[in-house]
Amino acid sequence: MIKDNQKYLNRLQVVLDGLVIIVSYLTAWFVMLRTVQARGIGVLPPEFYMLALIVLLPFFLLLYYACGLYTPKRVQGRRLEGSNIVKANIIGGLTLMAVYFFIQLPNVSRLQIGVFLLLNIALTFVERNLVRLCLRRMRAMGLNLKHIILVGYSRAAEEYIDRIAQNPQWGYHVLGLLDDKVPEGTIYRGVEVLGPTEGLSALLEISQPDEIAITLGLPEYYKLERIVAMCEKSGVHTKFIPDYSKIIPTKPYTEDLMGLPVINIRHVPLSNTFNMMVKRVMDIIGAIACIILFSPVMLVTALLIKLTSKGPLIFAQERVGLHNVPFKMYKFRSMEVQTNAQEKAGWTTRNDPRVTTVGKVIRRLSIDEMPQFFNVLKGDMSLVGPRPERPQFVEKFREEIPRYMVKHQVRPGMTGWAQVNGYRGNTSIRKRIDCDLYYIENWTVGLDVKILFLTVFKGFVNKNAY
Repeated sequence: MIKDNQKYLNRLQVVLDGLVIIVSYLTAWFVMLRTVQARGIGVLPPEFYMLALIVLLPFFLLLYYACGLYTPKRVQGRRLEGSNIVKANIIGGLTLMAVYFFIQLPNVSRLQIGVFLLLNIALTFVERNLVRLCLRRMRAMGLNLKHIILVGYSRAAEEYIDRIAQNPQWGYHVLGLLDDKVPEGTIYRGVEVLGPTEGLSALLEISQPDEIAITLGLPEYYKLERIVAMCEKSGVHTKFIPDYSKIIPTKPYTEDLMGLPVINIRHVPLSNTFNMMVKRVMDIIGAIACIILFSPVMLVTALLIKLTSKGPLIFAQERVGLHNVPFKMYKFRSMEVQTNAQEKAGWTTRNDPRVTTVGKVIRRLSIDEMPQFFNVLKGDMSLVGPRPERPQFVEKFREEIPRYMVKHQVRPGMTGWAQVNGYRGNTSIRKRIDCDLYYIENWTVGLDVKILFLTVFKGFVNKNAY
């Protein structure tokens, strides 16, 4: 039943997307026509634009499919769907402009393309959120639900049930749970243990679920092959939720070793040579551009430091970088000159007497970090990445915080996902590490650009810097 519903919903979604594309295109054509004619400029005949629409419509729908816009909405967030809509329209717009360029037709309207893309993105986003709202209301009424049976009572089963209970809009309904060790009748958040795993075949015949989720505990993995065989014999879609989610990432990197699947504990996209090269080129170009752009600010800062306090302009501090290799990280000196013992005493505190008058300003505005552009050029750092820490704190945190050392699998950065999310200065180290791990496992060029963009608007001024 769910499969039929999903096919129907997908077809309906395609029709709605097609209508939005047509409305956006015709509206953009009308705007272009009125604007161009008002200026007395020649335009191509309407037949050309209508013929273009016939080709453009299926092309954009294929792009939507390629960008994952027809996957079930149960667990796909608005943000991901919105970014995919933007991605598909940008690719489509660039393709359209390239085709027009090679055809070399006079009077092809760039205005129409621009208005069409903006309208299409906005209207598609609105249309899809209305569909999402309708589906949520249907599921709240008990319609369009996906019925699931869990096999195995474990930590994974409890976490899965917790997430379903917290997100009723997903439309999942757990019919029950089978386990060999937990007594029949045991209930967890409304989900009852219906009996041992041997009863799976009979239960499948009676309940006819849409999906089976295998959630066996680690000690019971020896049953996995037998249970998978029963599930596949039934023909019901089966998925496996491992009871070691704290160990493997949410997007595991798998390798095929001559038919033997190998799951890597940590997926690090930047371990790929091509990805490393792309990021390094971005770092070099970005660092050179920033040095040129901010050179007046750095020159004024250097002059103020020299005039107001004794000591060197640049403060070089040892930090731990890529593959746990220490390096000297550069900053404009914002404190009075200290001995090594004083420097290692701890972090800067509010109203710290060691901070100079100029230092308070440049620390608040993150100007003291600008010499790190030269660290980026040297290859010690990247523009974006986890912030590096001093060796004594690395030794402390590696014992106290699980997975802390994973951050050293990539180059440290001048800014990062933790910083643009507010975790700077005197904030939670654990939350910072969670952000760093997310960045490491989900790195893309787009994520780097997003972090740099957010840094410009909310990363320079640091309320926790003192």
